[in-house]
Amino acid sequence: MIILNNVSKSFKGIPAVKNLSLQITEGEIYGLLGSNGAGKSTTLNMLLGFQQPDQGKAFIDGLDTSAHVKEVRSLIGYIPESVSLYPYLTGMENLAYFCKISGKKYADQELAGFLTECGLDTNAHHKRTETYSKGMRQKVGIAIAYAKNAKVYILDEPASGLDPVASNELSTLLGKLALRGATIVMASHDLFRVRETCTRIGIMKKGTLVKEMAAASVSATELENIYLAYMQD
Repeated sequence: MIILNNVSKSFKGIPAVKNLSLQITEGEIYGLLGSNGAGKSTTLNMLLGFQQPDQGKAFIDGLDTSAHVKEVRSLIGYIPESVSLYPYLTGMENLAYFCKISGKKYADQELAGFLTECGLDTNAHHKRTETYSKGMRQKVGIAIAYAKNAKVYILDEPASGLDPVASNELSTLLGKLALRGATIVMASHDLFRVRETCTRIGIMKKGTLVKEMAAASVSATELENIYLAYMQD
């Protein structure tokens, strides 16, 4: 479903991603680990069509992400680190609006169900999002992506601002999406959450994929030790 073929990207002559090749199949949750500047966000931006590779190709569902930007984005549910919402609209109103512009229309009861399933307290559904904490806004963003019923979900630090309970709820939700056949790629600094959520894990350093492993093949402690060993080299 997601294929990267020898993809490279530089900014002002400084490599951000170098010769990255990766394949992520339907129903898989792939976690990208790495420090700031490792190339994780640049990789996601190339998949989203926000940036074009200097060389190589990125594909989603067989579509070149540079040549078919609109078609590719219609397949994707995207959750950024900081979700932008309309502050004078409620959580429900924001969700309804973003669903409509993606071609989805739901009854209020269904919208409320999405927000609840994504961890937003029912008391907050009809409050303006200008009153929300970062974690609450993040939950609305997750609900927006979830309601899209996309083939692919791309998440950049999705648990940012979430408390441990909400972060665990996010893991459960991603597992449900994967069981439906969705393909998920998640960039994160949270080793424990990646270990608990993902089926496969890749570690990036200085734009290069330096290690891949099945999440089930390592404990959280082992993953931490492997990660730190690469970061300290």
